[in-house]
Amino acid sequence: MDESELIKNISFSEAHVLRDLVGYQEGRVVSRTLAQNNALSLTLFAFDQGEGLSTHAAPGDAMVQVLDGEVSLTIGGKEVTARSGEVVVMPADIPHSVSAVKPFKMLLTVVKKPEGK
Repeated sequence: MDESELIKNISFSEAHVLRDLVGYQEGRVVSRTLAQNNALSLTLFAFDQGEGLSTHAAPGDAMVQVLDGEVSLTIGGKEVTARSGEVVVMPADIPHSVSAVKPFKMLLTVVKKPEGK
């Protein structure tokens, strides 16, 4: 990989099916980072049914784009269910958790706050 590339772990100048770029593994959460810097994070995830992420907060607004399956998100105490094709935005610094109702895949985009704000 060229060090000047901003997007990684995916081939350039080709068509891709996002949900096929990360695979399910029994009893696990699998991730594939596509971009990570001070302003933005793009990560593909695959969660087996019953797997999840415990309550935490992100340093920026986080958008979950569900590519496959079904997820339950708890955002600041409010539960939201999202299915394939749906998007949920979680505000910066608000505690949230993720739980796979069914095996699910998502593209997580975190747009981070500028430093010093």
